[in-house]
Amino acid sequence: MTYFLGVDIGTGSTKAVAINEPANAILSTEQVSYPTIHPRPLFSEQAPELIWQAFIKCIVRTVTKLGHAPEAIGLSTAMHSVIAVDQQGQPLTNMITWADGRSATIAREIRRSHDARKIYESTGTPIHAMSPLCKIRWLRIHEPELFRKAARFISIKEYIWFRLFGEYKMDHSAASGTGLMDILQLRWYQPSLELAGIREENLSSLVPTDYYRDDLTDALQLQLSLPATTKFVVGGGDGCLANLGSNAIAKGVACLTIGTSGAIRVACEMPCYDFDSMTFNYILDSNTFVCGGPINNGGVVLKWFLDDLLEKSPAAATDYATILSQTASIPAGSGGLIFLPYLMGERAPIWDSRASGAFFGITVRHQQKHFVKAVIEGISFALYQVAGALEGASGKIRHINASGGFVHSGEWLQVLSDIFNTTIYRKNTEDASSIGAALIAAKASRNLPSYPVFLDKEESEAFAPDGANHQRYLKAFELFKRLYEKTKDEMAALYLLNTGSD
Repeated sequence: MTYFLGVDIGTGSTKAVAINEPANAILSTEQVSYPTIHPRPLFSEQAPELIWQAFIKCIVRTVTKLGHAPEAIGLSTAMHSVIAVDQQGQPLTNMITWADGRSATIAREIRRSHDARKIYESTGTPIHAMSPLCKIRWLRIHEPELFRKAARFISIKEYIWFRLFGEYKMDHSAASGTGLMDILQLRWYQPSLELAGIREENLSSLVPTDYYRDDLTDALQLQLSLPATTKFVVGGGDGCLANLGSNAIAKGVACLTIGTSGAIRVACEMPCYDFDSMTFNYILDSNTFVCGGPINNGGVVLKWFLDDLLEKSPAAATDYATILSQTASIPAGSGGLIFLPYLMGERAPIWDSRASGAFFGITVRHQQKHFVKAVIEGISFALYQVAGALEGASGKIRHINASGGFVHSGEWLQVLSDIFNTTIYRKNTEDASSIGAALIAAKASRNLPSYPVFLDKEESEAFAPDGANHQRYLKAFELFKRLYEKTKDEMAALYLLNTGSD
């Protein structure tokens, strides 16, 4: 059976999802995890070699399980990563992940500058510590000797592509999340390069998302269990491909993703700017921008609450769903308990690296299940706040396709539907980004005029809103927003006290 393989190089793991040629069934799923290390406060790093090995294992295991090679392999990647490499392509640093906060002060300085709006609107990337623009500038200022030795600054997908084909290429999609590329001219943006202190030769060549190679070396053919004819399609960023993989590229259809972090995104023909909320504008292809906003605090917050505070330690997403099912009896609003979910600072729409989490309104009436429900409501309020900014720039969201590991939970999807007052469809819980990567591989491999549409008949459950719950949530949401505004200065003071950094 002919199949296409999508490989998503994610934050916590690399996942490979094989779909059949009619694009209506998942044939295989493989996943290999790797750790994130925090060598200093605010640092978030991973070892490139471990990710390369995970990439190899996912492909080999898939080929072994299915008995033959895919026609094409598409790549998806977590965005905003940076690795400094030398002239031979050897890493001089670990991979600095999107969650790394060391350049937060630099990001605030750039955002306060008179060039901030121009940088944001030219590059489509929010000005934040996640941005490679800020990360590279931090290295230039704080690690000058390392910066001098670096020949290039690349992402994890570029590192893997270099290991595969010995060339430095970066797709327009991932590049549109760097803060370094002009998203309309499709070239590196010189004012950002000057701010970072680099030249074009310190970056990869830009290519469209359907760029591919089909000439693996003999050694890699053996290592990956693939023939030379297997096409590797460069693909895009995980957010853009999640929209594609969950059938959310039509006007008015949003893709909501809850994995480690979270995001809500819509597809548009042109960028949708909102400087105050800094919605992003990333590229899917030459005709499509994916516009939206990311939150830092998605499933990672629920995992923290259940693992570390309650010591329940669920083994899989389905186990989380079982625990969340116990919250169904708790009315909307968790009995007056509100949770600010900013455990890892926050990106959209507040863009505050110094924000922290809090429960508000605790009384003796509250039980464990109230706190669990308040956690998922708080994360959902954060996504709803992003959606408000997004609708102001792009238009009304008609319905939402939800994807990501935590959409196994019907209770959470019902909470989201009630908060958004919009029907939410559960889509491709296996992994929308990997499926999107497989679809872009199929389109590029066959030179198709449009993307195949993945239609998994088992992934069609809809969650309709409850109007009374929505009205209750609107009142709680106003309190949610006001609580952050009233406590953000105290959060900043605690941040300074605990980190010694502004």
